[in-house]
Amino acid sequence: MIVRLKNAQPAKWNAAEYAANSVVQQSWARELIARLHLRGDERILDVGCGDGKVTAELAHAVPHGSAVGVDASAEMVAYAKKQFPPSKISNLKFEVSDAREIGEGDAASGFDLVFSNAAMHWVDDHEKFLRGASTVLKPDGRLIVSCGGKGNAHDVFLALRPEMRLKHWREFFRGMPMPYFFYSLGDYENWLPKFGFKIQSLKLAPKDAAFAGAEGFATWLRTTWLPFVQRVPENLRGEFIAAITQRYVARHPPDAAGQIHVRMVRLEIDAIKI
Repeated sequence: MIVRLKNAQPAKWNAAEYAANSVVQQSWARELIARLHLRGDERILDVGCGDGKVTAELAHAVPHGSAVGVDASAEMVAYAKKQFPPSKISNLKFEVSDAREIGEGDAASGFDLVFSNAAMHWVDDHEKFLRGASTVLKPDGRLIVSCGGKGNAHDVFLALRPEMRLKHWREFFRGMPMPYFFYSLGDYENWLPKFGFKIQSLKLAPKDAAFAGAEGFATWLRTTWLPFVQRVPENLRGEFIAAITQRYVARHPPDAAGQIHVRMVRLEIDAIKI
């Protein structure tokens, strides 16, 4: 999702590169899908669909229903449409749409499920998202969200922030707002009933993200930490990413299998529209 904040630069996604380096996000999405127990005839809205591969899995799971993937990134949606055209999956489509604007205007409604994985921490106004989700869901429709929650990737920030403050880099980050929005359980305990949702489950779940050594960790930074990486001129980005990686690996060395681990925190939401 693209976030529009003062002094923020919209992330410019390389959809193909993200698709090739988002195994962790896909594995978490599959965990969510496995818990849905879909009948096969549901209408699903996937908010923050990215490269479309998770939305495609949802479409396959509802052969007598349909899935719509929306994302604020036109690059992501164009890639998803190319990879998963109607000729391949007839009950699947993609649209450019901001998470804060679903349900506005002539937007479709009557969904059985609003689903979002690894996307909502990019969105600054979750109340607008919840209002829209409530609008497009049927009565008794289900809201399933997993995104970065309070405390997410804390150890990465401990490596990132000291590097940003160095004279070599600080001019690129002056006035930069926090580009991610990691909310707490208390926030959603207040918001969900406000927009007509009954909470089924709400938790902050610790997750482990494992990468193939320092190179895999650096690739993850390059492909997903775009609000930080893209503030640095392109000719210096490799140096910046290498410096952060070195700081992180010094504190969190590879395990016996050569993998670098990052402690993540996922905010997981399961709610029913009343």
